[in-house]
Amino acid sequence: MSTYTYQYANASALKSPSASPFLSLAAFNEDALEEEIHCYFWGTLLDPYVTARSFMTLSRVVRSRFTLSASERAAMRDPIVTAGAGLMRLEAFSGCNGVYARVDMLPSSLDGEFLGSGTTNVDFNEPMIQALSTVSRQDKLLLSVGEKEVMLENQGQQIIERKVPLPDRWIKGLTAVQAYLSTMESFGEYTKVQTIQLFQSLPKGEISSDYFLSYRANRPVFTPIATGKSLRMGGLHRLRLLEALVPLQEGMEVFQSPDEQATAFVFKLHSMRFLLTLSRETKRGFSGEGTILDSLVESVPEAYIQGARQLFQTNETFNPTLLSLERDLDPTVLNRVSMHLSAMGLLGYDVIDRQFFYRKLPFKPSRILSLNPRLKNAQTLLEADGIEILERSPDRTLARVRGSHENFYRVLIEENKARCTCPWYASHEGLRGSCKHVLAVQLALQA
Repeated sequence: MSTYTYQYANASALKSPSASPFLSLAAFNEDALEEEIHCYFWGTLLDPYVTARSFMTLSRVVRSRFTLSASERAAMRDPIVTAGAGLMRLEAFSGCNGVYARVDMLPSSLDGEFLGSGTTNVDFNEPMIQALSTVSRQDKLLLSVGEKEVMLENQGQQIIERKVPLPDRWIKGLTAVQAYLSTMESFGEYTKVQTIQLFQSLPKGEISSDYFLSYRANRPVFTPIATGKSLRMGGLHRLRLLEALVPLQEGMEVFQSPDEQATAFVFKLHSMRFLLTLSRETKRGFSGEGTILDSLVESVPEAYIQGARQLFQTNETFNPTLLSLERDLDPTVLNRVSMHLSAMGLLGYDVIDRQFFYRKLPFKPSRILSLNPRLKNAQTLLEADGIEILERSPDRTLARVRGSHENFYRVLIEENKARCTCPWYASHEGLRGSCKHVLAVQLALQA
């Protein structure tokens, strides 16, 4: 497993220098475009009890692994926080990358000042999680993301360094899961009581077979057999990650991608929202998806990417149509740029508001683009002259591509749909993105 190691200047902590507890989240960002920002946000959490429970649930997701070995479970992952445009989002994956979670802290949950706009890793250490568990409904909790110089005096002279391995697949998952979220459709909305009843129907133990979200006497339930309008999902036991938030939610909405490969549950928590997205199968992580690779094949000028990074602040709504009108840009080019930004993970997606939002990931774009072996293998095939175009017309392309061990495969691209005779396509039938042979032909057509 390849990893990227980073370190924090100090540890996250819940401090009590006065009557008001102060939550300081240690931050890291390898991609500072301009001067270093020591603090993104400083202010008061207006619903500290629910916020603390949401952070603890997020931490529970981070520490969960549903398919890994005991040695792999020892690894730590730290979530990232995006601050800007008057709100804050914290997001993370489970260790196996099959579960994605995000806390959306809306403007009505925060009373403070955004001193910067950006995205960074935050340190979720065990002492901080334990301290969060003591937060009550009556507490007034201050929050700082990053370092705020005035607070360094409360930390004394001690500087704590911590190195954390971050798997490449965790970074890749950020790009893949947004592609699924942007295609999802709402399956149903449920009241607080209906949500409690639904979670009471969760079966015990680990569930290996598919289950369905169905209705029984107008009441939503989880059943092993589909009845009427139903939603299919695998690894249902992963929903227990939300159990601590069930009593605090004020309603829930459920979404699913058209291909049934991802399902999202959104808890409405007064002034916040908690999103939990599950992959189709427990053993299937979002980092292995290749649904975004086709968007990376068509090159986009680097100036466009850098321009977007300078123009938008984190969490700001990204609307390609409106942007093309305001900036007098070609809509076709801008849509291509939007797809490229999304494939790089620079656009997140809000399923409730049905819109993209911009974010500056705490990793250099070159790191993200280098994490796609299929795309790199396709480039290798192109450079080795392993592609022969047999037929080509505006609506149809037939090609012969050299595979491993000097065998050959046929690729057919017809009406924007691609097929290949290789074992990868036979196994996944396009549900996990294009194979390297299809990507190589797409590169050849552009060349």
